[in-house]
Amino acid sequence: MTAPLLFAMPGNEWLSAELADDLHYELGQLNMRQFPDEETYLRFASSPEARSVAIVCTLAHPNEKFLPLVFTAATARELGASQVGLVSPYLAYMRQDRRFTTGEAVTSRQVAHLISEAFDWMVTVDPHLHRYGALGEIYSIPTRVVHAAPLISQWIRTNITNPVIIGPDSESEQWVAAVAKDAGAPYCVLEKVRHEDRDVRITLKDMNKWKGCTPVLVDDIISSGRTMIEAVRLLTSQGWTSPVCIAVHGLFADNSVVLLVEAGARVVTTNSVRHATNEIDIGRLLAGAIGEVAVVSP
Repeated sequence: MTAPLLFAMPGNEWLSAELADDLHYELGQLNMRQFPDEETYLRFASSPEARSVAIVCTLAHPNEKFLPLVFTAATARELGASQVGLVSPYLAYMRQDRRFTTGEAVTSRQVAHLISEAFDWMVTVDPHLHRYGALGEIYSIPTRVVHAAPLISQWIRTNITNPVIIGPDSESEQWVAAVAKDAGAPYCVLEKVRHEDRDVRITLKDMNKWKGCTPVLVDDIISSGRTMIEAVRLLTSQGWTSPVCIAVHGLFADNSVVLLVEAGARVVTTNSVRHATNEIDIGRLLAGAIGEVAVVSP
């Protein structure tokens, strides 16, 4: 049996090497650079002909990555790949899941269509499913979703003494409750009102019964980080011990990780997006999901 080929888009080499080792895939070589006018040059140094191919590309900062990713998938097909799959630990463009105002683009559906056209299958980690029940509502290819909650719970059990888990809003309660139960800790959720992307007002419910616990704020994504920053400031102003902020995906727009640390928090993320805060490895879970959905060529 010919081993599948695993290709890393630029910046994804760290995770691709781990996945190739776990899956016993061959790590393929891809040459990519930009011309002076910023057009993409692409060459497969490892032939994908008659091979099953997986391409690893986390889609933080997606606008600069998406076109080269589509070129890579299309070229693999042109060169004879038997199938082409996408491993995207962070899946972008899930926020805009309906037309909130007349004339808006529903970009989650448009990106789903483009990925479904370019790939045969996809694996991702905790996509931001707000109004969609499952990825299958917008993706027409087989997908597998890896859930990081058990790994987060395990990290809390190992690293935090006497934690109380705090969710960002009422919509996160079910997810946060599961993390807390697995970690053997109490939990509560914030009351949040978002006025604009960077204008968030929150209130803390009566938490006096947990005074003495270490507050652990858990969310799926830290982007602008406004909710967590405000929560950390409130907690520290009320005399709580230094909070821990945990996210599946650390995007850290607007220098938010620096602001969180300056506010007194310890920040921890999974390695779905490469960052110095990565302390939770999702590689083995991704490998298991790839093994479920990928078809290996004979």
